[in-house]
Amino acid sequence: MDTKITHLNNNIEFFYKRNENTPRVALCMNFSINNPEKNIGSYVLMTRLLLQGTKNRTAEQLADELDAYAIEFSNELKQDYLRCRFVCLNEDFSKALEIMTDVIKNSTFEEFDKELAKMEGEITAELDSPRAKVSDGYYRTMFENHPYGNTSSKILENIKNITKQDVIDAYNSIINNSKKVITFVGSLPYEEVLPELNDNLGNLSNEKDEKSLKPVEPLTSCKNKEILKPDANQAHLLKGWIVPSYKDADYPALVLLNIILGASGLSSRLFLELRDKKGLAYVVRSSYEPMALCGNFSIYIATEPKNIEVSLAGFREEIEKIKSIPVSEEELENAKNNIAGKWAFSTETNNSQACLLAHYGINGLGFDFLERTKEVVKKVTPEQLQECAQKYFTENYVYAVLKP
Repeated sequence: MDTKITHLNNNIEFFYKRNENTPRVALCMNFSINNPEKNIGSYVLMTRLLLQGTKNRTAEQLADELDAYAIEFSNELKQDYLRCRFVCLNEDFSKALEIMTDVIKNSTFEEFDKELAKMEGEITAELDSPRAKVSDGYYRTMFENHPYGNTSSKILENIKNITKQDVIDAYNSIINNSKKVITFVGSLPYEEVLPELNDNLGNLSNEKDEKSLKPVEPLTSCKNKEILKPDANQAHLLKGWIVPSYKDADYPALVLLNIILGASGLSSRLFLELRDKKGLAYVVRSSYEPMALCGNFSIYIATEPKNIEVSLAGFREEIEKIKSIPVSEEELENAKNNIAGKWAFSTETNNSQACLLAHYGINGLGFDFLERTKEVVKKVTPEQLQECAQKYFTENYVYAVLKP
């Protein structure tokens, strides 16, 4: 495998991976978020405005040019970083990189009023979905006094207070104080790619990487959040815990607990017990979400309102079972095969590889994180799973319910 790790002239970390005979290249650039936003919603709005015009191109010209060259370009705001990425044909790499550079360096944020109104409408529509609404209430409660808890409903409450200056400040905060990582995956030679990156992004500000984010406070009790939605015909329940993230020794065990409990579809315990045997669920699943400062492990069910209490009892039963009875070797082996398959699927394209590598890079995990984790996962024992479940599935959790 032809890979290289180097730095641009301004010391931005660059990971290059050559995948021969692929017609499209992918490039991903991540900027860490080191400061809490001064005004809730300004980071989200800033990210949206990055594709709404630069000093050299109007929003329409940008859209037309990306369309003409069939360049797939997006900016996404994650919990811990801002991601800019593109996928294009090999021969259009220079053009795509030039457009990305223009967006990163020269965005004008002129479409502020128009984008603000559009964002308000979209968030309002999004929160009409019961699942989005219960999820919003859950995260808002889980991370009550932390930027991780700046959910859509919080943004909506504050949206009238966001100014264009807030957006410019948010942009400057991220551009001038962040760790930056670039990943490239494709068949273009390294000797061609590196000079172009230096020409375009090698003079970008990269002196400061100072974090002022406070740690996530651990839960010390059970917190409940009830949301009433008169027109809802289902109940949506979310229950979850704050758990460790990538760098913790328990990470591989948490990944496997998630697969066994509810992330492996039809064969997962929650599905078999709560949907197949008890007929309680339309949808039931678990989720393990590692972030930079902590992880979040949750279980979710959509059910008939009359089944709320019996569903909660089902949650407790399955959690108790995994804490008190060691998982069988066969179930554990199946979970290991399942996650291996998921990981293989998640790295099928140049784009997914570039995004995943940049994600590991910005979180300081090392670009070989997945390969190392695969090896550790193979060695996880039933005893480790049981200890992990006992340690984290405690009475200090968040429970959110949406019901009619």
